[in-house]
Amino acid sequence: MEVGPLLILAVALAGVVGLTLGLFGGGGSILMVPLLSYVAGMPGKEAIATSLLVVGSTSAASLIPHARKGHVRWAQGLVFATTSMLGAFGGGLLAESIPAQLLMLGFAVIMLASARGMIRGRKNPGGASLPVWLFAPVGLGIGAVTGLVGAGGGFLIVPALALLAGLSMAQAVGTSLLVITLNSAAALAGQLNSVALHWPLAMSLAVTAILGSLLGARLSHRIAEHRLRKGFGYFVLAMGVFVLSQEVPAPGGLAIALIAVFAGLLMLLCRKVPALHARCPLAMKSGA
Repeated sequence: MEVGPLLILAVALAGVVGLTLGLFGGGGSILMVPLLSYVAGMPGKEAIATSLLVVGSTSAASLIPHARKGHVRWAQGLVFATTSMLGAFGGGLLAESIPAQLLMLGFAVIMLASARGMIRGRKNPGGASLPVWLFAPVGLGIGAVTGLVGAGGGFLIVPALALLAGLSMAQAVGTSLLVITLNSAAALAGQLNSVALHWPLAMSLAVTAILGSLLGARLSHRIAEHRLRKGFGYFVLAMGVFVLSQEVPAPGGLAIALIAVFAGLLMLLCRKVPALHARCPLAMKSGA
């Protein structure tokens, strides 16, 4: 793979990937997979495997400042990690037999569902949460998705910890990084059986992303809980629509993009114009 302007741009943008990981505890692969596919021009499966390497190493680096702040819940994290690593390894092996376009479409659909949960929040924020042991099957399912689509899992783990386990957003972010690190390592081990990495490029991406993640970890402690949760949700929503618009054959992809822009403008009007808010079909009431 020759080094050109687009590859240099991809390495630079890896800093943004790291920033989102340090800030939100997830979302790195949501950016990294499209970045490698659409900017660096990597084949889908090579992009997924490279994403796992970059996101895993970056998550490990950004975990340290979160742990120092006391924002890592080790019990929940290890339950998730133990079961999701098994799912991630199996998903990585299964990905070899599934078309890359189908993987990316599944990736986008799951992102949209996850985003909705984060934007709406918990209906009963003070209610009882699931016992820790019940997160074993949840972790197994999240791990399988990790291995299949090259996602570190943060875009699913953060909502699960925040909405089901009842952790604060800061704790969900920190704990997610622990699980992403282990998930990514397990999924990469499964994918390396069938995919060859471009190691110089992968390491350059990782170094840049790690620097961004350290900055993101510092910023995450200065943002209000509800703003961090909703910001994560809208971020995942935007990326899900983008991936879907790229993977759906024309003219479907263009139609999806235009509908998303129209819906975004309508939501903005609903929020800014009181007379429209009560009857807005797109208004999403959020929990605390």
